[in-house]
Amino acid sequence: MNADSPTAPPPVPPSAPPGPVWRRLAVPAGLFAATAGAFAYVGTVDPGEPGHYPVCPLYRLTGLYCPGCGGLRSAHAFIHGDLLTALRDNAAGVAAYLAFAVLWTVWVIRTVRGRPARLDLGPAQLWTIGALLLVFTVVRNLPFGSWLRP
Repeated sequence: MNADSPTAPPPVPPSAPPGPVWRRLAVPAGLFAATAGAFAYVGTVDPGEPGHYPVCPLYRLTGLYCPGCGGLRSAHAFIHGDLLTALRDNAAGVAAYLAFAVLWTVWVIRTVRGRPARLDLGPAQLWTIGALLLVFTVVRNLPFGSWLRP
């Protein structure tokens, strides 16, 4: 065997031991605080009253509802426990709130256990999410999808 041929891959250095739990939870706690603060503001300041929030630029320019239209009203209703109104204002938003809660919880549990928090979405999953949002957007702008409009 000559000196130019590879014999074995270089050894992988051992990963550093995880730090204290409170330090590992700093980022998830910060994200939770920011999200809770945003939801608290939306829960306090009613988006249904004009003048508090900007109008969706797509809706203002075209009259079409984007996937986020009604999201603030949906969050306001969700915070106040009115799930049916939240779903009516933006069903995709409610799904996103619940998905965020689940993913955040999994992140915290994995962080406490010292395991990496990974969300490995492949191209198929990302295209599926994008297609669902596109279908939601198109349907809510068609006459028969008026029940999905905010």
